Amino acid sequence: MPDSSEASLPAFRRLSYSVGHFLNDLCASMWFTYLLVFYHSVLGFQNTYAGVLLLVGQIADGVCTPLIGYESDKTPGCGSYGKRKTWHLVGTISVLLSFPFIFNQCLGCDLDTPQWVSLTYFTPFIVIFQFGWAATQISHLSLIPELVTCEHEKVELTAYRYAFTVIANITVYAVAWLMFHFQTQEGDDPAITENLGLVDIPVFRGLSLTVVGIGALFSLLFHLGTREKGARPRQEEEGSSPGECQPLLNNTTVAPPTSLLQWKHWLRQPSFYQVAMLYMSTRLIVNLSQTYISMYLTYTLLLPKKYIATIPLVMFLSGFASSFIMKPLSKLMGKCMTYFLGLLLILAFSCWVLLDAHMGEKVYGTAVLLGVGSATILVMSLAMTAELIGDQTQSGAFVYGAMSLTDKVANGVGVMIIQTLHPCRTMVCCPGCVWYYHYIMVIVTGGVAVLAALSLCTILIWPIKIVPRDNRPGVYEALLDNRFTSWLT
Repeated sequence: MPDSSEASLPAFRRLSYSVGHFLNDLCASMWFTYLLVFYHSVLGFQNTYAGVLLLVGQIADGVCTPLIGYESDKTPGCGSYGKRKTWHLVGTISVLLSFPFIFNQCLGCDLDTPQWVSLTYFTPFIVIFQFGWAATQISHLSLIPELVTCEHEKVELTAYRYAFTVIANITVYAVAWLMFHFQTQEGDDPAITENLGLVDIPVFRGLSLTVVGIGALFSLLFHLGTREKGARPRQEEEGSSPGECQPLLNNTTVAPPTSLLQWKHWLRQPSFYQVAMLYMSTRLIVNLSQTYISMYLTYTLLLPKKYIATIPLVMFLSGFASSFIMKPLSKLMGKCMTYFLGLLLILAFSCWVLLDAHMGEKVYGTAVLLGVGSATILVMSLAMTAELIGDQTQSGAFVYGAMSLTDKVANGVGVMIIQTLHPCRTMVCCPGCVWYYHYIMVIVTGGVAVLAALSLCTILIWPIKIVPRDNRPGVYEALLDNRFTSWLT
């Protein structure tokens, strides 16, 4: 019996694939962590205006994602370059050209420029950036089922991908800390060195240019080292140990053409909605906590501005360390129970924040809980999405696009609701910020974790499974009915 590792993806190709989302991760780290901080605390935008910019970006991303997913599945790509890598290249160029303008002062604007003018100026750059971000994300995720077919290898590849996501976040926060540190060394006025304001525009501009430069190099490595191909031959998996690398297709049978699912067929799959709800809940926890952690540190705990770099840094260092045990842990406990373990850590963070309103330096302990918990649930939710797609790689981009649509719209609407309900109507934060951001951190972690737990329960009761497609009248309905009643017998 041949060793199952012979069919594994070579180490260099695993590495080159894993860094293909690095530019996106660098930009996403700045987008979610510092967008509201930059536009509200630095440029002085009103809460609702800052929320509108983030909402516009999320809606643009949400709309572009399924459309790009559909086109990515449908179009052949640029010659022999591959359809996924072609879309990845288009997305990368769009991000590189637009992102530096988002974290910079409006060109030609001054202190007397109306905020709606600045809002109009930034909107096109945000839309272009989100289009590029979506194109890169969907094409990169869609490569997972095409590069590997083994379930545990998919988890491993997803874990490596997330490890570089964490490295990207660590890079952003480390560079941000260095820039704030050098700024502190140059000035003696606490009002400047401790509080955010217009003086910090060069810091965020320099950070965005650094992000774009580093990300471009890693994108080049991805395009040079990753070879896109079609579905792997079934014979590759023949003889593999079923406990380690089970083939997704039966080696002795050829699936009929009707077994291939196109985008409209996914809408009739119950597991599609189960995984979509779980993925949306996961992203709400990860993204909203990342968005509001800086506000919580600045206005609730009243910590110096360097903490908006050091606390997220601790979070993602913890997540990075935990990402390497995802594969053995998921093999031991299963993906669902590993996800549940991550939820317990998120709930522990939420309870700690709720009960300790003046934690001060103890916030580092909560950062570890949130970092490890977020890493765990994100990797497992992506692994479940790859499991849902299975051998249906011809429509994999649509599935990832649809999952991302629910995530982006939910995040954008969530941020807009939070910004609209903000108790302070002026540009300067009022005393109401103290309790407001305190409870926001509790709700966006613990509250959404309850929703994620309910979604997980549906998967435990009705495991992820594709209902076979059959054109005969009544057959699909009978299979679907059996899908939801078999757990009772």
